[in-house]
Amino acid sequence: MINKAFIEERGNRRMEPEMQDVYEELRQRNVPVELFTQKRILRRQLSLARDTLVVGYVQTMLTTFQQLGIQAPPTNDYPSVLQPFFHRRIWESTVATLISSIYDGNGAVFAKPKGRKKRFTGHVFRYPDDLRFIEGASTSTPLFCAEVVEWLSEYRVYVIQGSVVGIKHYEGDPAIMIDEQVATEAVRLLEQSTETTAAYALDFGVIGSGLTALIGWNDGYSLGSYELDRSVYTDLLITRWCEITGCETLNP
Repeated sequence: MINKAFIEERGNRRMEPEMQDVYEELRQRNVPVELFTQKRILRRQLSLARDTLVVGYVQTMLTTFQQLGIQAPPTNDYPSVLQPFFHRRIWESTVATLISSIYDGNGAVFAKPKGRKKRFTGHVFRYPDDLRFIEGASTSTPLFCAEVVEWLSEYRVYVIQGSVVGIKHYEGDPAIMIDEQVATEAVRLLEQSTETTAAYALDFGVIGSGLTALIGWNDGYSLGSYELDRSVYTDLLITRWCEITGCETLNP
């Protein structure tokens, strides 16, 4: 059972909208809530416990799991079982290979870091000048690369225990809807595989050809809500927290 919660703030009680939503929702559920800054958790000043929910940025959550003696869950940006929904070629590479490809004039490619260490954000690389976006990254840094497609609109599909609990638009033309049947089928396939978790989100978008394509998978322990109903969002975080920590129940 969740007996308490720590929620990350930027300082002076300033929180991201998601954090504010969870703060208000948990207080309404009569769960004691304490705000904290990243500095406090780095200094080990929080009394962490498996029945104490922590809500924070990805790096903060990884620190939390480490301090609790829990192995951080693996990242899985592109679940293999969902490959039929990619509608573009996606492959693994390195910064060194990307640099060579751009200088060789092999055309545009989307690239982003593989794993948790986000040395830079995903970007479309076309020209040598674009390589400034990876300044400071080691040439051995592993990457995910993808063929460049035109994204007309982008949506986040939220899932708890195999059920879609919300779909929120976050980029592009909101009048262009994804095919929800495609998203539902993707969730069904993922739930039948060994790659699923108790709570997560799948990002889908409509590409220039009109197809609904998978953008990527997001772990449920820390992800943007895009104004998802605060009760649903809170349940999603709790569900994933309890799965990772072994908390006895999924609801506070």
